[in-house]
Amino acid sequence: MTNTQKSTVDESGIKTWTEIITTGVTNAISGLSGMMGQEVVLTSMNARQIAVKDAANLVGGAEVTTAAIYLSISGAASGHMLIIYHPQTAFELIDMLLEQPQGTTQELGEMEESVLGEIGNVFGSFFLNALADATDLDLRVSPPTVMLDMAGAILDAVLAEVMLEMDEALVLETVFGTRDRQINGSFLCLPSLGLQSALAERWGKK
Repeated sequence: MTNTQKSTVDESGIKTWTEIITTGVTNAISGLSGMMGQEVVLTSMNARQIAVKDAANLVGGAEVTTAAIYLSISGAASGHMLIIYHPQTAFELIDMLLEQPQGTTQELGEMEESVLGEIGNVFGSFFLNALADATDLDLRVSPPTVMLDMAGAILDAVLAEVMLEMDEALVLETVFGTRDRQINGSFLCLPSLGLQSALAERWGKK
């Protein structure tokens, strides 16, 4: 009975949300280029809808150690964002942004968490700008929370309440990098019913 009250993205909305996520992530990659002072190219994107409870499968299962960056959306509507990487990929991303030789980063210390947090800020702000433009809503994004733990523990920590409200998430799997380094990651978007309704109303008038 309660499942009928949960937030899901209908088929007509998936294309619209995919466009927004793609715009936000593409612009965020450009933002990373500015941070690094060199060109970062988005080479591959694959958007699809998944069950929230299956999100751990993006990194190989609930027992797999995962690096994650979580941000929440608040203001006129709410939602959630989660960026996930395999730990070694996260370390390679940190090395890339700090212009260090690949393999330099071997653990997630305070400085490394700060770098991932800044990546979260870049992705969050550019995605929020794309979302605000699409919905004409006053939205805010939280400071990023950086975690390194088993995927199941991370999802339990940040998505337990979300799973009471939402059955599905939109995920954009990306590959980006410089000429000699490539980074694979997943960007999850979990819009609330209010956010979906605002978007449907706005785009329905176009």
